[in-house]
Amino acid sequence: MGLPPASPAPVPPTAPSSRSPRTALGALRLWEPRQWTAAAAFAVATAVVVGVPTAVVPTPFFGREVPVQWWNYPALASTALLSGLVLGTYLRPGTPAVSGGRLGSLGGVLSFFAVGCPVCNKIVLLLLGTGGALTYWAPLQPLLALASLALLAEAALRRLNGQVVCPAPSA
Repeated sequence: MGLPPASPAPVPPTAPSSRSPRTALGALRLWEPRQWTAAAAFAVATAVVVGVPTAVVPTPFFGREVPVQWWNYPALASTALLSGLVLGTYLRPGTPAVSGGRLGSLGGVLSFFAVGCPVCNKIVLLLLGTGGALTYWAPLQPLLALASLALLAEAALRRLNGQVVCPAPSA
């Protein structure tokens, strides 16, 4: 006769993954008013830095040859919100060096190209010409906006989860 089958080891309750949105929301609950104020200021600054030169935010300084598309506004607002959150994570003293900075930077640059006028981009004009910019580049811009938002969201999740997994000591 053989040994009786071993009973399975008890499974400990699962904690939320360190890369989950739930963990990131927990980090946001720990933010101080100073961080929220800075994140809001960074969001407004991002909206101005991206929106004014691309003429999504109308000013007398810049113009567009192609009208602003409906999706440029939510893309700009989402970019500003996510950028504010990412930049706000850098204010917490003692925050560990968690990756996400490069993703956030790349997401911000992509958003600039995504919401910009397709024929106002000198690089695209040199490579494709006006017809190519309107035929090939303009249809790709919504995809660039989605990629930009995905990169910014991933950067925000990484930075916020890093604050929960390895919190800074309290002063």
